[in-house]
Amino acid sequence: MEGGFKSKGLASLMAARRSLHSSLDRSRVLVSALDRAGPRLTEIQLRLPSLEASVRPIRARREALVSSAGHIDRAVGPAAAVLKVFDAVHGLEPSLLADPLADLPAYLSLLQRLEEALRFLSDNCGLAIQWLDDIVDYLSDNLLIDSRFVSFLKSSLESLKSSSAPLDGGLLVAALDKLEGEFRRLLDDHSSPLPMASSCDNTIAPSPLPGQVIAKIQAILERMDANRRLDRCVAIYVDVRCSNIQASLRSLDLDYLEITLAEFDHVQSIQVHIDKWAGHLEFAVKHLLEAEYKLCADVFERAGPSELWTGCFADIAARTGILSFLRFGKTVTESKKDPIKLLKLLDIFNSLNKLRLDFNRLFGGKACAEIQNQTRDLIKRVINSACEIFGELLVQVELQRTNPPPSNGGVPRLVSFITNYCNTLLGDDYRPILTLVLVIQRSWEQKKFHESLLIEAILNIMKAVEANFENWSKLYEDAALSYLFMMNTHWYFCKNLKGTKLGELLGDTWLREHEQYKDYYAAFFFRESWGKLPSLLSREGLILLSGGGRATARDLVKRRLRAFNENFDDMYQKQSRWVISDNDLRVKTCHTILQAIVPVYRSYMQNYGPLVEQDASASKYVKYTAEGVEKMLDALFQHKPERSMSLTPRQSNGKVSPATVSQYHTTSNIV
Repeated sequence: MEGGFKSKGLASLMAARRSLHSSLDRSRVLVSALDRAGPRLTEIQLRLPSLEASVRPIRARREALVSSAGHIDRAVGPAAAVLKVFDAVHGLEPSLLADPLADLPAYLSLLQRLEEALRFLSDNCGLAIQWLDDIVDYLSDNLLIDSRFVSFLKSSLESLKSSSAPLDGGLLVAALDKLEGEFRRLLDDHSSPLPMASSCDNTIAPSPLPGQVIAKIQAILERMDANRRLDRCVAIYVDVRCSNIQASLRSLDLDYLEITLAEFDHVQSIQVHIDKWAGHLEFAVKHLLEAEYKLCADVFERAGPSELWTGCFADIAARTGILSFLRFGKTVTESKKDPIKLLKLLDIFNSLNKLRLDFNRLFGGKACAEIQNQTRDLIKRVINSACEIFGELLVQVELQRTNPPPSNGGVPRLVSFITNYCNTLLGDDYRPILTLVLVIQRSWEQKKFHESLLIEAILNIMKAVEANFENWSKLYEDAALSYLFMMNTHWYFCKNLKGTKLGELLGDTWLREHEQYKDYYAAFFFRESWGKLPSLLSREGLILLSGGGRATARDLVKRRLRAFNENFDDMYQKQSRWVISDNDLRVKTCHTILQAIVPVYRSYMQNYGPLVEQDASASKYVKYTAEGVEKMLDALFQHKPERSMSLTPRQSNGKVSPATVSQYHTTSNIV
């Protein structure tokens, strides 16, 4: 029994020993684990305050937290939707910052999506913030959230409320700037100057932009209008199209439009400019501005009311020089009064009248009020100035009456000028224009115009011209020169007015009377001058002398030749400075003189010349041969080159000759 007891005790001791060893091992593992957990506990200890603040809201009673869940979900839902849209906007950024040129329709579609997203954000951001604000107040009021956390949330919400930053971070503005650039590029790339030569067919120029380009521009304008930036596109459009028209006009050399009143002495110095002005104005209105008018309507027809595109066109018209054309016309009306100026004024009126319907259509809107006012003012000035000059023509002719006549007996420049001038006014080109001008001017005075008023005015002018040269003929001291002057002038009327408009107006009887007067004064001219010479070569007293009377005959022949020579020399020297303006009349007159003088002189010299030719002093008496006299007489009355007034009714282009006009200054020096 004792041995069994001992065996059991030993087994117990061994078991205890094993247990102690096992406990010691576990203690060692625990100590090692505690050593490793020390730093982590320290870290947890440091994070406890923030963790405590973060978890503090859920430290409320469970039932209170459960009842607030629905309120929190309703506030967080809109906020989550707004954030989702924000993410979508951010996703559009790379595409919208790219160049629209690559795919304009896709770009416009993305831009429209951005606009829709921004409208959603604009409509919902404030509401979402308000809901978040309300739930923070709810959590705070119900002590479901720590006060420090409440302060943090409220501060964040206030920052959102007061932020002025765009919801898209400026993406829309950047995209619209890109679109503006594409708008300008489309205009620039498809705008090219129109040369005047292409307008010779007198047809309206086609639209400057292709239809597909207009469609793209309209799509851009639609987006710009939706974002209140249409005015910037209008400014770009006006700038580009103005530059294009100015380039078209630049080749025309329009510097003359800026000429000032002080820069020319009389209307002749700008007459060439006036002719160019008419063509340039027609080109500018019928081709350049007509095309721009249609283009403005096409481009902006869907972008707003009609006032938008008409105002746009008005800006283009004003900035590209239409007012300069009108100012040039005004400068002409303010220049010195001049008969030639009347024709230029009628040219200006005719140009404006031909463009009247175009002006009314293109510039009839309110936006073109300045163009309308200046056009009306120019037309009024042109009509009044033209009527004033026409009305003063009679007075101007009468004022010439006291001036001296031409010293050479030729046709006064006033006569040739006025007759051709009146023919011009009565011609098919100017008469309808002058008539219309007079009709309008009379209507302003509330008076009726009759065609007889124009006819009567022309007839009175011609009567004054006749009275002038009748008076001038009396101012010559030499009667023969007076007769030559009258012969010249009457023949000028007869020959140069026959078959003309003025001749038809004056009538055949009037023309025949002048032809008769020409013959009448031609006879008087011959009688008072060359007709006296043949009698100086009288044969009286020579036939009976013979034999011893030879010396007496020789002396008589010498005296008569000396008298003839002296009178011939005096008359020839004097009349060699005289002129017969018409060559046919000159030839006829010279022939009449020659036939009266040369045969008599030749016969006289054949019969009595030998009496003196053998004399030592023969050269004193035999100065001329018959052939020499004939040659001298045949060269009389030649027209010497000099400035003379002649107003050719028409050139081939229907205009008064610039070369002719340049010879004329004012009626004060036309005699």
